[in-house]
Amino acid sequence: MRPPTAGFFAIVATAAALAALSPAEAASPLPPGGAAILTWTPEQQVVGYRTMEKITPTRVVRRGTHVHALPMAPHPIAPHWTWQGQPMDVDRYMAAMRTSGVIVLKDGKIVLERYGLGRTARDRWTSFSVAKSVTSILIGAAIKDGAIKSLDAPVTDYIPELKGGAYQGVTVAQLLTMTSGVKWNEDYSDPNADVARAGVAILEPGVDPIVSYMRRLPRADPPGAKFVYKTGETDLAGVLLTNAVGKTMADYLSEKLWRPYGMEQDAVWVEDPAGHERGGCCISMTLRDYARIGQFMLDGGRAGAVQVLPEGWVRDATSLHVPFPASPEAEKGYGYFWWIHDGAYAAEGIFGQEIFVYPKDRVVIAINSAWLKADDPADWRAQAAFAEALRAAADKLSRL
Repeated sequence: MRPPTAGFFAIVATAAALAALSPAEAASPLPPGGAAILTWTPEQQVVGYRTMEKITPTRVVRRGTHVHALPMAPHPIAPHWTWQGQPMDVDRYMAAMRTSGVIVLKDGKIVLERYGLGRTARDRWTSFSVAKSVTSILIGAAIKDGAIKSLDAPVTDYIPELKGGAYQGVTVAQLLTMTSGVKWNEDYSDPNADVARAGVAILEPGVDPIVSYMRRLPRADPPGAKFVYKTGETDLAGVLLTNAVGKTMADYLSEKLWRPYGMEQDAVWVEDPAGHERGGCCISMTLRDYARIGQFMLDGGRAGAVQVLPEGWVRDATSLHVPFPASPEAEKGYGYFWWIHDGAYAAEGIFGQEIFVYPKDRVVIAINSAWLKADDPADWRAQAAFAEALRAAADKLSRL
């Protein structure tokens, strides 16, 4: 474990001032879009994460006519735990970590639901890389539909523009596990990193900008040999999906999950300059709809009587395909765009977005945040401890 940082508790003193926007602040100019989202001020985060559709082009994910009920449990939870020698509760954690929402489901019922930073149950919040796990769901649905032949199919079968480059010979499975071997820089603090530059401009007319960028990258390792986290590869997976199913990602998500499972509100999905949804980033949805994604996975990829995902897909997608040996962090490895924890798997996005699913305990936890740093290991450890406290409290309900 890395040593604890003083910053976690230092920001408690100033969090109250940032907890809600005044009417004047809410009416302030919207923050800039594009790569600037990685450097928004705390005030810009609180406005921008709730209003992405007003800042950058998005496509709507339509809900259906019914809503998947999330009834309130008769016994709510109010966990207390210790973190870095300090007593913690939900209020203190949310203030310290600038949490805009946390919800906990036990057996499909709400045992805790709280909001901060001026957010309400009706407000959407951007997902950042939680969208990667949603893209994984859609890839599974496309395999069930027969649009994608198999996980062993070459990526170039679906994105022929990649032929002859570093993605030659890379399979769909290697894309989903981020083991393509293609060189990539995911440093969010570096404005010249691949993650900040890929897909932001049309480089070749008629070719998706992410495909244009990614096909120019060199190979660093043999396919399947090494895990390197690459947002660009989840964007590629989105292009692959669209080419395979012949529909936009938003429409396919509406068809396969939003409408049949019963999401309560339309979502919006950020597009690249060519008008294609980002497979690796930025779906905005309500907190309860984040939780419904986790519940859908817990339900085995079923929406009512319809099996949306292949039998066994959830288990396979959330298995430890890429172990992280001797990792000091909460994540023990990687599946198909899902992070694997002890007893759980998670969809994770920078600045503190996360969906935890605990299959054995029948618990789902969704958390949205506006952390001051995009990807600080200390913040992730604090959030993992928070989730464990929530899980333990929810699990006790089954013994009441």
